[in-house]
Amino acid sequence: MRGWPPCDRLLRMGLFYKNKFMMKFFSVALSALLLGGNAFSQQQNLVPFVKPIIGTQRMGHTYPGATVPFGAVQLSPDTDTVPYEVNGRYNPEVYKYCAGYQYDDKTIVGFSHTHFSGTGHSDLGDFLVMPTVGELKLNPGTADKPRSGFRSAFSHNNETAEAGYYKVRLDDYNILAELTATNRVGFHQYTFPKSDEAHIILDLMSGIYNYEDKNVWTFLRVENDTLVTGYRQTSGWARTRTVYFALAFSKPFVAYGNRNYSRRQTYRGFWGKWDQSKDFPDLAGRQLRAYFDFKTGEGEKIKLKFALSGVSTEGARLNLRTEAPGWDFEQIKTAAQQSWNRELNKIIVDASREEKENFYTAMYHAFINPTQFMDVDGKYRGLDQNVHQAKGFTNYTTFSLWDTHRALHPLFSIIQPKRNADMVKSMLAHYDQSAEHMLPVWSHYANENWCMTGYHSVSVLADAVIKGATSFDAAKALEACVTTARHRSYEGVGLYMDRGYIPADKNGSATSTTQEYAYDDWCIAQLAKKLGRTAIYNEFMQRSQNYKNVFDPSVGFMRARLSDGSFKKGFDPLSTANQGFIEGNSWNYSLYVPHDPKTLVQLMGGNRRMREHLDSLFTMELPDKFFAETEDITRDGIIGGYVHGNEPSHHVAYLYNFTDQPWKTGERTRMILKHQYKPTPDGLGGNDDCGQMSAWYIFSSLGFYPVAPGSDRYDIGSPAVNHAVLKLENGKLFEISTINQSDHNVWVKSIALNGKPLNRRYITHSEIMQGGRMVFTLSAEPPNQAAF
Repeated sequence: MRGWPPCDRLLRMGLFYKNKFMMKFFSVALSALLLGGNAFSQQQNLVPFVKPIIGTQRMGHTYPGATVPFGAVQLSPDTDTVPYEVNGRYNPEVYKYCAGYQYDDKTIVGFSHTHFSGTGHSDLGDFLVMPTVGELKLNPGTADKPRSGFRSAFSHNNETAEAGYYKVRLDDYNILAELTATNRVGFHQYTFPKSDEAHIILDLMSGIYNYEDKNVWTFLRVENDTLVTGYRQTSGWARTRTVYFALAFSKPFVAYGNRNYSRRQTYRGFWGKWDQSKDFPDLAGRQLRAYFDFKTGEGEKIKLKFALSGVSTEGARLNLRTEAPGWDFEQIKTAAQQSWNRELNKIIVDASREEKENFYTAMYHAFINPTQFMDVDGKYRGLDQNVHQAKGFTNYTTFSLWDTHRALHPLFSIIQPKRNADMVKSMLAHYDQSAEHMLPVWSHYANENWCMTGYHSVSVLADAVIKGATSFDAAKALEACVTTARHRSYEGVGLYMDRGYIPADKNGSATSTTQEYAYDDWCIAQLAKKLGRTAIYNEFMQRSQNYKNVFDPSVGFMRARLSDGSFKKGFDPLSTANQGFIEGNSWNYSLYVPHDPKTLVQLMGGNRRMREHLDSLFTMELPDKFFAETEDITRDGIIGGYVHGNEPSHHVAYLYNFTDQPWKTGERTRMILKHQYKPTPDGLGGNDDCGQMSAWYIFSSLGFYPVAPGSDRYDIGSPAVNHAVLKLENGKLFEISTINQSDHNVWVKSIALNGKPLNRRYITHSEIMQGGRMVFTLSAEPPNQAAF
């Protein structure tokens, strides 16, 4: 065994012993090696492996700024002011700015306090702050004429992005900007040159996916020469969103003012008695930019603390006093990075530097959303726009459920079960407050935005109950799921219930929505079965078979079906346009039956036909014209015809497990990991979608994946890490180890679970949560038989 890596030597020595005491000895020794000498308590510094800049170029739509795990504040630079519409029409250029930042841009407009991570549509970008010196400019300027406004040039050579910390030099002003955050407070630190004309601009107009009428109203109140409060109401992706703030300065400003860019109001009352443009403390309007003037010495630091609340300005002030009472920037930064270390240490991996950067950045992105949405006293704004008190749970928002039900929430079920339970309670609170009596579809900031298809919150609720969550009312969860799924007036549900499918002449995404409803209905059935509700189980198991009604055996694909029962003419399985599928084509969506893959294999014509379909998907040539009309799919996220850059196909590589060539699952997943994830700004092949793309990476790197959330099963692939230790909330450890790990050894030769051969292609949730050790022996050659 000389020359083998230390972990490999321990593993091989351990396998020679059948004595339980010796097996336990080697297990503990291996854990100690992986965890730095103390298997149970020592925390590693994993922050250096997090690269928030990953995904900020091209399609990733991530942001590089400062936030804490699941934090309400996401303080990050915005690099342009591209509007949502131009001349009354959608402006496709805005899509690049879903997170406010694009790596290729040369200027920074300012630093705003709310951002989505990895989405393909957007909102937010609230309360942009920009420090400047010299002549006061209150227009941001444009990318082609940056000096016409207050934006500044910057260089990536002078930019640092870490978990919980961001730094950049604003070249046009010679100002060093540093950002960190608590849960509800963004902390700015600006190092100024000597100047008698130093300014802090507060832009209440700026926003992401912005347009002229998006601001419904803004309000700003100068409480004293170091404290400003206010709010902003917007109508965008969230139709009725109100965000309150409290802004504290470390140094009194010497003067202040504003410019109101609102179109002339029909009624203005008697406020014309005042000159409101300068040193006036009570401002309101739709389009306001304010400024605060200072005199600075060389190298002088001016600090800002910017607290948010969904409830009131008093709530924002309470958040400010509670979370950031002092002015020690380094203390807040250290606390932010410690909070990230606590979360990152939930999984310890041994891998190459590049793989560790990918892995821990994926964990970082996975732990940004959903975000907490309540004040420190537990008050939060609900879907009914009333103020509620969270009793016994933390309220969350930012539920991108079409994406995150697939792998992010199942990941939370393993390593964040308490948080996941609180997210379920937040969804149930949403249901209680919903005028439509529905669970969330895609919700943020006390608003339902109805984006995407399906009712995938039922998957999250069912998955949590099936996997043992007991801190919420499971019967209430079932009631909410059933009521949501029986809502006949919602997106074809009535037609789906009556006909068993949604006709394509009634709905543009009818085919894929039928398939998604069928999966969601299976989840409801599993929850009903768990609770002994036989009638509901039978109803929804029958509905879960509706996917068969959009399968056309004459062509071997899922296909749009019309109201008269016929299949739509002009079928093209490669095209994403007008074929009845949302953000995908039939070649990919024909494999979307995650809850019934064995039957799918038979529908497709058996093992050989299924393998041929899968093999062709990964190896075909897909011309650009077939996805030209779908902005969420680009060449970056495509391998052959397989679309990894969008979510509906994330389970597809694992479907080989249901054929007579299961070893191809590992071959494909290892190829996807290498092809679609890199530790570079353009390192994500598609939108990270609030952590779903990252959750796929985490699961697949560990060697298993939840093909059908709502079951207790994780299907096995091929681990890419050398070793991993999952530190579970119940105090137990689950270890994953590999023998013969290399980029070439992607096939699984055998698996041992707790010292015994595992002769199946899945592992259960309870086996993970009981703790133990899973050892993969890898090979450079595929096995000669279906068993591992």
